[in-house]
Amino acid sequence: MENELAQLSINEEEEKILQIQVDSGIQSEVGDFQLVGCFLISSVIHFPAMKSTIANLWHPVYGVQIRYLGEKRYLFQFYHNMDMERVLKGLLWTFNNHLLLLRKLERGEDPLKVLLIFTPFWVQIHDVPIGLFSEKLAIQLGNFIGVFLEYDTSNLGKENRNYMRVRVQIDVRKPLKRKKQVLCKGVRSYVTFKYERLSLFCFYCGRLGHNDSFCEIKMMTRTYIDELGWDLSLRS
Repeated sequence: MENELAQLSINEEEEKILQIQVDSGIQSEVGDFQLVGCFLISSVIHFPAMKSTIANLWHPVYGVQIRYLGEKRYLFQFYHNMDMERVLKGLLWTFNNHLLLLRKLERGEDPLKVLLIFTPFWVQIHDVPIGLFSEKLAIQLGNFIGVFLEYDTSNLGKENRNYMRVRVQIDVRKPLKRKKQVLCKGVRSYVTFKYERLSLFCFYCGRLGHNDSFCEIKMMTRTYIDELGWDLSLRS
């Protein structure tokens, strides 16, 4: 009886919440200038090679510490905001042609639980009807491809520029958009999309991160298709 009461007392003590007091000086350093990322690949990345390659590629002024978190996720600790923002602005990044999904880690977020499903792309929009280049159309088409982020107006009007260029946020779980039917003055036509710095993607399902030899959708359907729906024409 006494043992049971003692055990009950211990259980109650263990369940009481202890409020952790975090030193303000330490708290200011936790979570600052951190990115969490994973590579869009089912197999394991060779960590030492990736760590060396990425650090040399980014070459941050104040350095970067790269740590493996488990579950194919990595923590990138920067020591200056400009170094981190330069990496984010330079997206997208790859290692051995495998896309790196990155996200800024906010204070208090669990790096193993945040969603890593989005990546930005610069997309060229070709075959736009003459005279219809506009930011309004760029926004409409950008939001069809993914989520519109930016419209590039730097080279408009130049002879070698016959396409619009938009930066969009893409959900890697969805197939890449190939074209869009538009109607202009009663005439229907298609505008086509080309993705800059497009890495590994599947010609069968149109998704990033694998080819048709490792496509789960293809394996589940067990059907043979003579002509695949996606091809290298999506690359700019």
